[in-house]
Amino acid sequence: MAEPHVTLDPRSLNPVEEKLRGPLEDQLTSALQAATVKIEHQYAGESVEQVTGMLLEQAKSGLHPDIAAGFHPDDAQLRHVAEAIVARADDQQLQ
Repeated sequence: MAEPHVTLDPRSLNPVEEKLRGPLEDQLTSALQAATVKIEHQYAGESVEQVTGMLLEQAKSGLHPDIAAGFHPDDAQLRHVAEAIVARADDQQLQ
């Protein structure tokens, strides 16, 4: 599975956020990647919907509260990461 990466839409950013876009994307990406690794290791048969929620919660817990409050990843893309976690776990069980 490719590691998730956060890219912010420059049209949705205010001038301060635009100036900090690179470091902010890096921080959000790092938090989401760390959440992905943690959830993969803790996965115990939860549904894709549950894993999606766990990913968001875990990613936000790794961020400063002000940044976490404004972190609203695309639901479809976050679900895609959750689906990959579930599929990988299912594949490993079959082996």
